[in-house]
Amino acid sequence: MELRKDPITRSWVITGDDVPDNVARSESFCRFCPDSREPPQLIANFSGMPGSPWSARAVVHPTALYHIEGEATRRGDGIYDRMRPIGAHEVLVENPSHDRNLWKATDLEIEQFLLLAAQRVQDLKRDGLFKYVSIYKDYGTSAGQEFGHPASQLTATTFVPRRVLYELRAAREYFESKERCVFCDIISQEIKQDLRVIEIRGDFIAVCPYAPRVPYESWILPRTHEAAFERFALNRPGTMRDLGSLLRRTLQRIRTITEDFHLVLHTSPNSLHRSGNLGYWKTIDEDYHWHIEIMPVLAAKAKSYTFKEVYYSPLSSETAVKRLRDAKIEP
Repeated sequence: MELRKDPITRSWVITGDDVPDNVARSESFCRFCPDSREPPQLIANFSGMPGSPWSARAVVHPTALYHIEGEATRRGDGIYDRMRPIGAHEVLVENPSHDRNLWKATDLEIEQFLLLAAQRVQDLKRDGLFKYVSIYKDYGTSAGQEFGHPASQLTATTFVPRRVLYELRAAREYFESKERCVFCDIISQEIKQDLRVIEIRGDFIAVCPYAPRVPYESWILPRTHEAAFERFALNRPGTMRDLGSLLRRTLQRIRTITEDFHLVLHTSPNSLHRSGNLGYWKTIDEDYHWHIEIMPVLAAKAKSYTFKEVYYSPLSSETAVKRLRDAKIEP
């Protein structure tokens, strides 16, 4: 396995001939349940709920794509760049119970998971080797779900993912022009127009973006400005209950349309890697804004997922919001 950089798009791709199939595992036992006979390698436990020794935990991914040992050793191959997949790859077990996914869990349980996620991001950012820490969840066969137990995944990499780089550059350019955060301006306009707002809960807002890449694409953002998720969560842990509630309710709404989805947290890169050449570092705390993106997977709209520069969504955000608002969900 190695990382290769596309010289045109400048995105890094992990590739090799031994990549495991990303399909839900049908083992006769669950390695992530508290009573597993083959427990995974533990990294961190978080707190404890009544009747359970832990509420959420981080473990080493059983077939990790990134490994902590060694050096990245970026090297040239003619016009190409390649390096070893040095990093961290963890499974964030969201709940001790095998059947309590985020849309079924209590707000307190989701709060515990979110605080664990924040702690893991903060801890890995202390390592100057890592430029970015990603947290994501793939649910459903069409989305490439890997485990049956409620879980998300974390990767710490020696590069910043291309999609985040695009956001960083666009946010910096907007800030240079208007001296305001583009995400804050989006939130302000969405609240004023009330055309694409799914729900507001506490300090958080769920919206369908103005230009969706896929039908029912949804974002969750804090209404107060902060570039780093982990800093926001650990400095204001009391707000995570509202975030957990909004995340649960948004997923419930989406699941009235489709069960399959991709979820990813976008936070700021590791500040230990401030570049003298990349301008986005100069104002990143002022211009970037952490958020959660949810991309539903609709089998009937498969062509909207082709890899192209112009995405196709046959459903407007305004119509999507009406349907999501009207969806019957739990209180």
